[in-house]
Amino acid sequence: MAAGPDLADWTNVEKAASGQTVYFNAWGGSENINAYLEWVGTEMRARYGVTVVQVKLDDTASAVAKVIAEKAAGKDEGGSVDLIWINGENFVSMKKQGLLLTPGWAGSLPNWRYVDVENQPTILTDFTEPTEGLESPWGGAKMVFFHDSALTEASALPDNANQLLDWAKKNPGRFSYPAPPDFIGSSFLKQVLSEVIEDPAKLAEPVTEESFESDVEPLFAYLDQLHPVAWRSGKTFPQNYPDMKQKLADGELDIIFAFNPSEASAGIKAGELPDTVRSFTFSGGTLGNTHFVAIPYNANAKEGALLMANFLISPEAQLRKQDPIYWGDPTVLAMPKLPERDRAAFAALDLGVATLAPDKLGPVIAEPHASWMERIEVEWRRRYASGN
Repeated sequence: MAAGPDLADWTNVEKAASGQTVYFNAWGGSENINAYLEWVGTEMRARYGVTVVQVKLDDTASAVAKVIAEKAAGKDEGGSVDLIWINGENFVSMKKQGLLLTPGWAGSLPNWRYVDVENQPTILTDFTEPTEGLESPWGGAKMVFFHDSALTEASALPDNANQLLDWAKKNPGRFSYPAPPDFIGSSFLKQVLSEVIEDPAKLAEPVTEESFESDVEPLFAYLDQLHPVAWRSGKTFPQNYPDMKQKLADGELDIIFAFNPSEASAGIKAGELPDTVRSFTFSGGTLGNTHFVAIPYNANAKEGALLMANFLISPEAQLRKQDPIYWGDPTVLAMPKLPERDRAAFAALDLGVATLAPDKLGPVIAEPHASWMERIEVEWRRRYASGN
């Protein structure tokens, strides 16, 4: 297996990258994200002579499967995948199968000095799996809640899961969540579990079958109370986030939630939500994660991929990425670490009327080990799917 480039000699990395083509395997389901990546490609070509080709995916697992197939065929060099947009179980799978470029390289990127490792623990631990420098962060996700300030007083809003349950009891039919396995719905279950489980430290480890039922009992006790006072008495559930958004706009729901802090502002700008919609979060923390880029061990354009990973965490690229005009994705950079000019540019960014400033988003609750979600979804269906 070929050794990775020497990151201590970054000038040489740039020189070797010139003329390379980086095949970036990334989810292709969003026009604004694809447009952002086109801009990245333009900058990479102009600055470094590197061509970027976005291989648009429906499912990241398909890129992982390509690398697995190449390894099985003995293709340890000249692979077809140079960079992957990845996190969660796909990263864990590649790491455990030895499919990633080693040794850990992310912390040696020149722009790593700006990354917010102190306040964003999900940068160093991906769904409880230590990243060990095998993937580089390029954006965040954070659960936030939305309400229509013309209809719901800010002083009455809940500040944790138990207060949300109390609020729902006082306002029957005005809250719900998408049924799992919808990503947003499953995220709500993880948020509640993280708050009500007796020993939150257990969530960082794989499920223990012997204690699973007692571990999740507080979650399902919570849901058993929530469903009778939820929208349509919990007999049916919103389909997904866009459906919840429509129900907020139509006045069917008073509180909804998303996994991107800019969603409400984007909805207002698109005319999908009233301009009185505002965001709030829980002071004790809400679920969050980081998405990354990783380089397969047999990438053909390793230097070009490293150069692109470094550019993606540059202040310039992160500023554009957080701008709702282009994407609205939360930055992974720490403002105090940035040069004054860049700090000022982030501070001047118009995040939208309904978007909370980064320092108002509250702490991040890390994603539980992936095995928890798998087991909880099965148990949820067993208990409640017959009511759909």
